[in-house]
Amino acid sequence: MLSEKNCSACRSDSPLLSQQELELALNELPGWTIEVVAGVNQLAQTFQFKNFVQAMAFTQAVGALAEEYGHHPALLTEWGKVKVSWWTHKIKGLHENDTIMAAKTGQLFNARFAADLKR
Repeated sequence: MLSEKNCSACRSDSPLLSQQELELALNELPGWTIEVVAGVNQLAQTFQFKNFVQAMAFTQAVGALAEEYGHHPALLTEWGKVKVSWWTHKIKGLHENDTIMAAKTGQLFNARFAADLKR
């Protein structure tokens, strides 16, 4: 499982994920899509919340997760939603680290925030 893996140090000559590797990873990443921004593939998902306070709490939790693994996403926090985008700047695209962090982000949401939406 991707969420059980750890990120490895990424260098500027690290390989991008192949299309096949990306498709396999997406099977483990429900809700995540590929967005192309300025020619760069990014993994993106928008998470929904009941209010701004919950959205901010999730943003801060993702920030703490990013610091723990030394790999940082783009975060767009708005009232009731947070868009998380993962990609590797050094290689201008997607590395296995991005799929790992997307999986960890989804796991974090499900473990700490998803139940609040059902109340």
